[in-house]
This record gives sequence, C-alpha cells and structure tokens, in this order.
Amino acid sequence: MKVVYDAGVLVAIDRNDRQMWLEHRVRLEMGVLPTVTAPVVAQVSRSGRQAQLRRFLRGCQLVPFSTSEAHTVGTLLAQASTSDVVDAHVVAVAAGGTIITSDPNDIAALAAHAPQPIQIQPI
Repeated sequence: MKVVYDAGVLVAIDRNDRQMWLEHRVRLEMGVLPTVTAPVVAQVSRSGRQAQLRRFLRGCQLVPFSTSEAHTVGTLLAQASTSDVVDAHVVAVAAGGTIITSDPNDIAALAAHAPQPIQIQPI
C-alpha cells in the first residue's frame, strides 16, 4: 500500500496534531512507510527549529524531484490546466496509491489525469 503525504499533513504535524501523529503511527505499525516528496518538505520547512516536523520525517520515505519526473509533472499540469508543480509531483509519485491531503479538490483535478488510479483521503 503506497501512501503519500501532501503539505497539509506536515503542517498538522508541525502544529503537533495528535490525531495526525496517531494515524501516522498506525501506518508504521501496519508496515506502511509513507512517502513525502522533497518539494512538499520545501513548501513546509521554514526553520531548523521545527523539531516535530524533522522527527516526523524520520518515519517517512523522502522522494526527490527527479529529472525523469519533470516531464510527467509538466504533462499533468497541462492536462489539468493548473500550475502547482508541488501538487503535480505528489500525484506523479502517488500513482496507484493514496494521497492524504488538506487540498483534495486540487489534487483530484490532477489525479483525474494520472496514468493509474489514485485514492484521495482528505484531512
């Protein structure tokens, strides 16, 4: 089971949202290592003092924005008539999995054009 976190999850964790911590722990206990893309980390990271965020990310698989994904992301943006590169990268990485997001409408618009079905779980 592939699970990809969008920026909303990281923002909730940075605010020490107990429910989000609990859901993350349950995933880890089930053997699911959630994925976070490097652009999502960049979107949320603001200082070295975000201890909760940094601790949380140790329990995630971090995925870089690779050159090979750039064309896929660009194609998704064109097909969805949108411009959020970070969201498009999340969708490209999540192909066939689940995205947990605070922005389900924008993600759904991109996911509609993904080559594999994507489930969207709003927070």
